[in-house]
Amino acid sequence: MKRKKPLRIPVTQGLKDIYGMDMHFAYHAALVGKFNVVAFSRMAVAIAVIRYALEQKQTKIPKAIETLDIAIETLAKVRKKGDDTDVWELTEHEFPPVLDGINMAERCIGTLDVALLERTATRLLRDICV
Repeated sequence: MKRKKPLRIPVTQGLKDIYGMDMHFAYHAALVGKFNVVAFSRMAVAIAVIRYALEQKQTKIPKAIETLDIAIETLAKVRKKGDDTDVWELTEHEFPPVLDGINMAERCIGTLDVALLERTATRLLRDICV
């Protein structure tokens, strides 16, 4: 008996927009000095979910995971500073790698499917809460 492939639900433009808004609004908030822990969290989660979903899918997009890892490393430093000082900001040298990560995440999200994003987000949340 032949096994059926699971149904793949592609990422819709609406979902792309939600992820894009979470990343770009936070980035622009940082540009104008209105960055905070909520904006940081939304951006960091969006980038991380896309990055780890790409890893599971074994993406063939050149430098995708490497670019997202650099953005995540940068955001980890921002988080440490924010947690230590309660000042949430991106410095001049942190903007470029974060923007590169946002742009790569937007480029890659269309190659993923809704179920993979949901499973990845659930797994990351579970790993953080444990």
